[in-house]
Amino acid sequence: MTGAAQQPQAAPAAEARRERNNGVIVASCVTFVVAMLGAAYAAVPLYDLFCRVTGYNGTTQRVEQVSETILDRTMRVTFDANTGGGLPWSFTPVDRDVEMRIGETVQINYRVKNLAERPTTGQATFNVTPMQGGAYFNKVACFCFTETTLQPGEERDMPVVFFIDPAIVDQPETRDIKLMTLSYTFYPREPSKPVAAVNKAAEVETKL
Repeated sequence: MTGAAQQPQAAPAAEARRERNNGVIVASCVTFVVAMLGAAYAAVPLYDLFCRVTGYNGTTQRVEQVSETILDRTMRVTFDANTGGGLPWSFTPVDRDVEMRIGETVQINYRVKNLAERPTTGQATFNVTPMQGGAYFNKVACFCFTETTLQPGEERDMPVVFFIDPAIVDQPETRDIKLMTLSYTFYPREPSKPVAAVNKAAEVETKL
């Protein structure tokens, strides 16, 4: 009789355990989805940072000081220019190639012209081939660091100041490189608004 009296109490206990387990599963799924969304938003800037730090995928490096060491060994660098769809520009390298000493700071120029009858804005992406050389291609100054806006028919020469890090000769995978290519592609961009203009627009929207 005692065992029969205890059986009805077992069912509510089992049901409570099932509800707790289901709650844990739901919470785990929600946490996983939130974590994946956060990872997706962080992936692009983290990947960009990784490329800039390591030179992965031919990403060049941005530096503020020139090299203090110049080697007797030379490197030939060629230059490539492209435009993305929707940008009515003529974009070519003025200097097609240069023979330079490794560690030597060099300035070359690209030329761009707006073929449209309206102001247009673009920004350049860049990479170096062979890709393993990107970590040693250091740019001191470059038009690619900011957006470029051209008036109708405007033509402009744009400099790039760079050097090849002498450490390139110390690594087995890069010490035999004798030719590198710096490539740019200009893509259309909407011109950035000044901070004051953005704040003013926000104030107008708030009043409305």
